[in-house]
Amino acid sequence: MAIRIPLYIPTLEIKKNMGKIIAAFNMTIDGNCDHRIPNPDQEVHEHYADLLKRADVILYGRKTFELMKYWQNLIDEPSDVKSRNDFAESIDKIPKIVFSNSMLSTGWESAKLANTTLYDQVIDLKEQGSEVILVGSRSLIIQLLNLNLIDEFQLCIFPIIAGPGLQLFENINSRTDFTLQHLKRFNSGAVIHYYSKIILNT
Repeated sequence: MAIRIPLYIPTLEIKKNMGKIIAAFNMTIDGNCDHRIPNPDQEVHEHYADLLKRADVILYGRKTFELMKYWQNLIDEPSDVKSRNDFAESIDKIPKIVFSNSMLSTGWESAKLANTTLYDQVIDLKEQGSEVILVGSRSLIIQLLNLNLIDEFQLCIFPIIAGPGLQLFENINSRTDFTLQHLKRFNSGAVIHYYSKIILNT
């Protein structure tokens, strides 16, 4: 969903107890972020199931949300893989907000359509006390990065060279500096890089 960026963006007063906006995303070594390319194993599914349990809400655009509805089906028809079923349960339970200009309903009890701009929705969630706000769509990550509202990246990089395809960081308006906090390695060779935004004193 395209957002209207106001000519004047009010400064958000940063408080210690205000939540973080975390962009958690899978990608390949060469930056391809097509959801269909990586093949997450049990360890990766367990990691993301735990992340969802600790978050307050996750934000999606229409295309990614429609892909995620695959997991909704596993609630009624579980697979024979426990880690996949556990992830399905986690994604089913977490509140989801979907940004779309074309959808009339989400068809998912725990998901609702956004009724305001992305900027206003995020500020409202922060002010309501949401501690962990996940962003699960490339389009929303780009928009929030351009609004200077991404606090942390959790980039899971898979040991794959995918070639030409969808790149995560496109149409970025300006520079933002991050610092690497730590890494989490999986037996498959996938590695999550945790980056926090550097707050410059002015």
